[in-house]
Amino acid sequence: MATLHSTIVTISSKGWVVIPSLFRRQIGLKPGMKILVTEKEGKIVLTPQTNDPVDALFGKLAVRESLTKELLADRKKERGHEKAKIHSR
Repeated sequence: MATLHSTIVTISSKGWVVIPSLFRRQIGLKPGMKILVTEKEGKIVLTPQTNDPVDALFGKLAVRESLTKELLADRKKERGHEKAKIHSR
């Protein structure tokens, strides 16, 4: 994502900061959305958190083998057991 531009904002006495509308639109921030606030190398990083449970889980299983491959392997194993039962009768 390309940087739009920089702007200076003021921190209120309550610690509130207004994110300019240009940035909110670009990133897709909506009222009520949760944002993770972290500090990294002396900078404050704001990361929007998704409300969609499917989006929240996206990529979580990427390290594992494909679930489709696992299901096909299980089914192949089951077919082998079924054939063995039929031939043993």
